[in-house]
Amino acid sequence: MISFNVPPVTGKEIIYMQDAISRNKICGDGYYTKLCNKWIEDTTGIAKALLTTSCTHATELAAILCDIKPGDEVIMPSYTFVSTADAFVLRGAKVVFVDIRPDTMNIDEKLIENAITDKTVAIVPVHYAGVSCEMDTIMEIAEKYNLKVVEDAAQGVMSKYKGKSLGTIGDYGCYSFHETKNYSMGEGGAILIRDAKDSDRAEIVREKGTDRSRFLRGQVDKYTWVAAGSSYLPSDLNAAYLYAQLEVAQQVFDDRMNSWNKYNEAFKYLKDKGVIETPFVPEECEHNAHMYYIKLDNIEERTKFINYMKENDILTVFHYIPLHSAPAGREYGVFAGEDKYTTKESERIVRLPLYYNMGETVDEVISKVYKYFES
Repeated sequence: MISFNVPPVTGKEIIYMQDAISRNKICGDGYYTKLCNKWIEDTTGIAKALLTTSCTHATELAAILCDIKPGDEVIMPSYTFVSTADAFVLRGAKVVFVDIRPDTMNIDEKLIENAITDKTVAIVPVHYAGVSCEMDTIMEIAEKYNLKVVEDAAQGVMSKYKGKSLGTIGDYGCYSFHETKNYSMGEGGAILIRDAKDSDRAEIVREKGTDRSRFLRGQVDKYTWVAAGSSYLPSDLNAAYLYAQLEVAQQVFDDRMNSWNKYNEAFKYLKDKGVIETPFVPEECEHNAHMYYIKLDNIEERTKFINYMKENDILTVFHYIPLHSAPAGREYGVFAGEDKYTTKESERIVRLPLYYNMGETVDEVISKVYKYFES
């Protein structure tokens, strides 16, 4: 069976994990955590980056930094993972879902303004497949209405919009280093903080509400409980695993992009014939080859395709069930305007295997896709 995903391994993961053990510090904010934080800061130009236990926790931390309170409203697409909404629902916010663009599967920036009320406090754009939302428009709207912007860039490490790294454009950005992502620590994430003045507060919340980070830097002679917080620090063992990949991030990027380009070139014929649709990447966006998907006519055709591929030992998968259609989505959220594309497009999309060091497996997948459409 050709897997949909294989977690990346670049060669030094075990060596660095053993080194972390030898340093006698495997809890949070150890040697490798700091190396990962610095890599993110140096690579993206962000003022402050902090590894977290997950992208979910990075988003929860961002919600706290945004001072989300019960009764507040937060705008986001319904076509996203549950964590995007959960982080704000946990703070008592109402989620306001906005329709997506069918070309990028991202939130339709033209519909955001109509969803704003006097209770709106934040916009959460989700960069689907590592392809950026239309951030200039979103930031203009946020400035006009004095709203916070939290970028869900879970899939966007190494992606850019007009030369800017995803996660660095809004007030806060959230990365995922889950095993399904381009760079992995098993479970993990990071929060990116644009304004350095928010860094101290973020460290305090992340470190269980204490000023322990300042103590470890010698800025205070003891640490204590100074605010409400939680424990969002990953083990340094996880960070050591991740750093082995960040060290060779461009190598991983190039390898995945080679597979993505192979797919895209191979399926141009089917696309031109109108048999399938393939990913659209706007000119101003540099994506990271996080995923390759095709769109079929409808959910029935997609189901047939997935079953056929599975029978031929290739695992292909659909993606999000729109949140507004879920029980919790109906309880905690509301869809603003018309659901013109969210449900329809979510039922057509199917993701093909794509992972680091895929090699000639890409050709096997391409061959089977063509055989499906020939049958």
